[in-house]
Amino acid sequence: MEKIRAEKLKDYAEQALSTESVFRSPDLAFSKNGLAVFPGFCDVHVHLREPGFFYKESIKSGTRAAARGGFTAVCAMPNLNPVPDSPENLLPEQSIIERDAVINVYPYGAITRDEKGEELSDMAGLAPSVIAFSDDGRGVQNADIMRRAMLKAKSLGKIIAAHCEDNTLLSGGYIHKGEYAKRYGHAGISSESEYNQIERDIALLRETGAAYHVCHVSAKESVEIIRRAKKEGFNVTCETAPHYLVFSDDMLLDDGRFKMNPPIRGRADREALIAGIADGTIDMIATDHAPHSAEEKSRGLKGSLMGVTGLEAAFPALYTHLVKPGIISLEKLIELMCLNPRRRFGIPLSEDYSVWDLSAEREVDPAEFLSKGKSTPFAGMRLLGENLITVCGGKTVYLNKDRVSE
Repeated sequence: MEKIRAEKLKDYAEQALSTESVFRSPDLAFSKNGLAVFPGFCDVHVHLREPGFFYKESIKSGTRAAARGGFTAVCAMPNLNPVPDSPENLLPEQSIIERDAVINVYPYGAITRDEKGEELSDMAGLAPSVIAFSDDGRGVQNADIMRRAMLKAKSLGKIIAAHCEDNTLLSGGYIHKGEYAKRYGHAGISSESEYNQIERDIALLRETGAAYHVCHVSAKESVEIIRRAKKEGFNVTCETAPHYLVFSDDMLLDDGRFKMNPPIRGRADREALIAGIADGTIDMIATDHAPHSAEEKSRGLKGSLMGVTGLEAAFPALYTHLVKPGIISLEKLIELMCLNPRRRFGIPLSEDYSVWDLSAEREVDPAEFLSKGKSTPFAGMRLLGENLITVCGGKTVYLNKDRVSE
């Protein structure tokens, strides 16, 4: 296959973008040879693991992986060491971002000190430098702490992005409490552990009027609770992740690449998530990119750590499994992956872009990932869509050297 010159791709992209107004609407620009130009994707939920867990991922490797996936903006979760719960503890992360990031990275601040759920972080001090507040990886168990966090975030003009998990309902579970867990003797995580805390937080919104975002929605009951909250006029949005839209628990294997929190749930949950996307209940798709070392993911469903790598396969997986079968339009997918997250979190829609060959089909080979994390449920799947180039801030941040020459 003859390679395309990078400058030719850039010229095409700039011409397409200037004529199709792709950055002002979800319109897409297509060329005669089947290439598509998309505005830079935006992922509001990634774990870049640095500082503190460099062996899992780094800001350099994570942002390079994001660029390969077509992302030009990501929001980095705060379960780090040190936890960014004060301006002083945020500084190490900011320094590494400034030095190593190849795309735009917006850090979260923690809701509570050290993410322990016991006392509020220095939210006022953090507010000018963080995109929002989250204790992702842990649900805030104390309702009064969450109420105070909502009120403080509202006064600062910031969003609370909640990991919703009621620890009293976990019962040692590590996959969905469904038929697969029952059949093979695995300890299950109930859907109630997720939606119970969403219900609590919606009740708190009645008191506080805060801006609230639900992370990684996985359960059908959660979708319905959020749907009702929106109809009542609360300032609430939510996200789900690609793996919840493609897989259900009857597709699990006893392999760490299928273990994440919340877990992949049942078919009815997957169908409810897709319906939530179709009717606007679910506002955006975020990868919850959460890489671990190979050893940490090698212990099967029971022993592996929770979290999978997501940035590099996200668009091809969603294009293949949602757009090509006609479940949603390509325009809708771009809204979910680019426009809606930017609007909600106030992330500029700059003239960043990626150029894709939507007809190209490739098998997902984690060995090719630029991320340090290689554990993904999409491994071995044949997916449509291959990124040729990503441009961020006028710089080429990813170039597919198999298909494009410099």
